[in-house]
Amino acid sequence: MTPSRSYLLRALHEWILDNDSTPHIVVDATINDVMVPEHFISDGQIVLNISPGSVEGLNLSNDAIEFNARFGGVPMHVYVPILAVMAIYAKESGEGMGFGFEPGIPDPDGPQSVPTGLVDKPKTSGTVSSIASRSKRPTLKVVK
Repeated sequence: MTPSRSYLLRALHEWILDNDSTPHIVVDATINDVMVPEHFISDGQIVLNISPGSVEGLNLSNDAIEFNARFGGVPMHVYVPILAVMAIYAKESGEGMGFGFEPGIPDPDGPQSVPTGLVDKPKTSGTVSSIASRSKRPTLKVVK
């Protein structure tokens, strides 16, 4: 089977837009080949708004997410391998999905690493509140 992450990203992106919300992705900026504005990286991660009004030429392929955008008024081509996408969520509600280890996608920490939890969800809602990728990796908390 081919990895499902790219298919889930496209479906969740469409679902978020259909619900008049703003799709954001959380990117692990430490993964090879990630091209994002370095001055916006915090703790090895960056959150990117991928709504149609914020990006130009969005391409959600099986291998990567690519688009052109302006950061602080400076145009930039952004390239994010699918492996580097840690989560996708709606800015307004926090609803979305976090990604962890998936068969068929190489583990950036090597074959000896043991993947940990995907998303730490509160029992009272379905929002993404915390992401813990793999051991020795930074974490992210979505604050409303």
